This record gives sequence, structure tokens and C-alpha cells, in this order.
Amino acid sequence: MTQAQDAPNSSPALPKAKQTSLGLYLTARQAYEKWKADPDRVKIIDVRTPEEYVYVGHAEMAWNIPVAVATYQWDNSGRDLQPIPNPDFLPRVKALFKPADTLLVMCRSGGRSALSVNLLAQAGFTQVHNIVDGMEGDLVKDPESLYHGKRLKNGWKNSNLPWTYDIDPKKMCLPSISVETRASQ
Repeated sequence: MTQAQDAPNSSPALPKAKQTSLGLYLTARQAYEKWKADPDRVKIIDVRTPEEYVYVGHAEMAWNIPVAVATYQWDNSGRDLQPIPNPDFLPRVKALFKPADTLLVMCRSGGRSALSVNLLAQAGFTQVHNIVDGMEGDLVKDPESLYHGKRLKNGWKNSNLPWTYDIDPKKMCLPSISVETRASQ
């Protein structure tokens, strides 16, 4: 996938939550190929929480700059932890990258990365692509499948692209927000 053909800022094939104001989209496999072709100029940012980056695994070359952090409080549904925005997200990206750099942004499955792309676009970044299937991919939606409801339908891991649990602390931009601050929000 590349820039949407029908309209500059949307793609009818993508769910609204994965669409961005820049309209630049790649699958995990396309993102890997783009990075591999020019690793000095193409950078991958993983915007998942540090916990996801460490314990679920991450693309070997990805920088971890979380767009949000967990509060360790349940959301209104009582099924998910309530995230809060990471106030360090934009300053950390701006410290590492220039507005004209080519950035490929990934999360679990494309939603938080779309949000991140939009934040970066508002901050003046122009070449930011959403990796629409993320690290873990989309849900299997076949009720007959043993894997119904599991994230096994595409994504970085399911495409057999290089990933690791190994940590390079220099590539992790941990949020400065404290656990006490998270709990009080």
C-alpha cells in the first residue's frame, strides 16, 4: 500500500482508525523492504508501550518511543487498561529525527501508529508512513477458526520478518512519567 489513490487523506480499504492525515501507508513487509533498501535514511519507530516492546518483542531496528503509557487503571469497558498520552513523545522524536526524514511508524495493529503519524504531521513531519498491520497484525475473524479473535493475520511477526526480544537501551526512549503520576490520572 502507498498513498491512497481515491482521496489524498483516506483509503477506503483501511478502517478509519488506521487512516492518517498524510495518507502514507505500508504493510509490515513493505516497511521492511523500504527500510532494507535504505537503512541509513529510513527509520522505524515502535510507539507501543515499553512493556509491549520488551515482552511481546520488536523489530530489530525499531526505536521505541511510546505515544502513550498505561495507567494501570481499567478503562470504561473494564477490559483494557486506560492509556494516557506520553508527554515525551514529540520531544523525543524531534530530538532524534528531522521533519523531512522518512519514518515508518508501528504499534500493535495500526491504530496507535495512525494517531502517532497524525501527531507527527501536526508537528511538521512530512514523510511518515503508518505500518497498518503493526507488530502483531489484525484479528482472525473466522468463527470456525481455532484462532478466531487472535492477532495472527498479518503484521511484522506473522510475516516472518526479523524481530527480537533483545533490548538495546539506546533505542528505547522511556517516558519520564512516573507510576505515581499514571495512577493519579
